[in-house]
Formats: sequence, C-alpha cells, structure tokens
Amino acid sequence: MSQAIPRPPFDPELDATLALIADQLPPVVTAEMIPLLRRHPSNDVTDEDLSAAGLTRRDVAIPGYEGAEITVSVIARDDHTGLGPGIYYTHGGGMVAGSRFSGLHDTLRWIVDHDAVMVTVEYRLAPEHPDPYPVEDCYAGLVWTAEHAAELGIDAGRLIIAGASAGGGLAAGTALLARDRGGPALAGQVLIYPMLDDRDQTVSTLQMDGVGLWDRASNVMGWTALLGERRGTENVSIYAAPARATDLGGLPPTYIECGSAEVFRDENVEYAMGLWKAGGQAELHVWPGGFHGYDLAAPHSALAQATVSTRNAWVAKILGK
Repeated sequence: MSQAIPRPPFDPELDATLALIADQLPPVVTAEMIPLLRRHPSNDVTDEDLSAAGLTRRDVAIPGYEGAEITVSVIARDDHTGLGPGIYYTHGGGMVAGSRFSGLHDTLRWIVDHDAVMVTVEYRLAPEHPDPYPVEDCYAGLVWTAEHAAELGIDAGRLIIAGASAGGGLAAGTALLARDRGGPALAGQVLIYPMLDDRDQTVSTLQMDGVGLWDRASNVMGWTALLGERRGTENVSIYAAPARATDLGGLPPTYIECGSAEVFRDENVEYAMGLWKAGGQAELHVWPGGFHGYDLAAPHSALAQATVSTRNAWVAKILGK
C-alpha cells in the first residue's frame, strides 16, 4: 500500500525480521481474524517457562465488573517470603485477543530480580464485552490486589501497574480510575507502546498504513470492537481512551516507550507531554526505527535488547525504593 505521507524507516535488523515473518504476522489485522488470533496465541508464557525461572503461579477467581467472576494469576518466586514489591499486569492483544499470560517473558525478570509478586488479570475481551468491561475488569483486579496485598506477599506501598499495547492503554485507564475513585495508590506505571487514542487523527497513524505490525486499519478495528459506533465521537471516556484526558495530574511516576515507526508514537509522546504539563514525572523513550511490538517479534535485535535493558532499569529504580 502506498504511503500518504513519508514515514521513519525501520531499523535494518527489524526490517529484515518483518520480511521473515510477513506470512505469519501480516500488518493488517481484521475482525475476521480475531478467532484465529485467539486460537493461536503468540508470546504466551507457559508453566514450563515459569518453572525454569524458579517461579510458581496460582489462579484465583475474583469479582470483576458488575460482580461477574474473572480470573487472576498470582506469580511469585518459589522462595518468596514476607512482603516484596507488587506488579499488576494488564496484557495486550488489541482489546480483542490475548490472555493473562501474553507478553510476560520480559517481565518475569522483574519478579526474579526484585522478589516481586505479580498479579496478572484475565479481563474480558471485546467485541463480546465492549467498553467499559475491559478497563473495569482491570480496575476490579487492581482493587482486589491492593485489598489482599499482605496475604499475597506484596508491600502495598511498592505496587506498580504495567501493560503493553492494549494492555498499556488499559493500565493507563486503570491508573486514571484509581486516581479519580480514590482507589489503590500506585508507585509507578509502565506503559509499553500503549494504545491510548481511538480518534485516528495523528500523523503516526497516517504514516503506518499497511506496513509494520498493527497498522492503522488494525488499530481502527480494535477500537471499533471496543467502542462500536462511539469510536471517534465525544461519547468516549478517558478511562477507555486515556489520550482524551485533559488533566493528567495526580498520577504516579510513569515510564512510556514506543518505536518511531509505529501507529502509537504520537499519542504516546502526547501522553508524556500531558504528564509533564500537569507537573508529573514521566520518562519517555521513542526508539528509532522500532515498529509496534518489535521487542517481542525481534528479541535478538540490538534495538530490542537496548529497549528491554532500559525498561528494566526504570522498573528496578521504582521497585528498589
């Protein structure tokens, strides 16, 4: 597909990766592909992965939005005792796919290195469960985590929220809900190329049309699944689309990362600017030549390794306090 406007080039290593995986991961994800995405998840952590890292998990049924039962998994080191940092994780998948085990590979090191306890939530997915189900499920899980912190082995004063892509958007929305409802205090939020804006109006969304991974059309599909006919209208809350928030005051220290060659670049930069405007603390990284999800698609690349190292250093700074 021809580009309406020029775009930043992909990092050479990442460009080569895209060529290799083009048949398996096309740039455009359509609504018709949702069942396939759910049947064949990628980047899910397995029990074998957890065991190899010296971690155990247990599943707990908790009340989600409107009291319906959802599941969270509690993951900790085999030798965990006492109270340690807490990580509340909201997975990615474009609001339509993924599970509480998606994309956890790099975050497992946070548990191991800091003797942290992770709670990862199985929120309900669109389009079967449109907004506000996903973000309200995530908020319910955060409240449960905070209320049970001591028995989970979590120091409630060192609880962070983290998520990638759609999960990054849900993490941001959950943090806004916690702020506005007087909910659990958060020590930080880690927003990994977060999905924040339903309006499809940024330069980066126009640039990434038919190229990379999770292009403009995919993004419109995901937001439409979540919001239906409300997408792009004024009838969308800041909790569903955090980029709509005009006041980002009162939020915890924030880490935001994205690639220079992805749909979410501009909304991620704008979100960091909104945090700074409100007097908040935010660390922003726009990695040159990165397409969406390059750290998962090309973990061998120098850019992915630098990205993960930088992210881990920020998390260590927050969890080590």
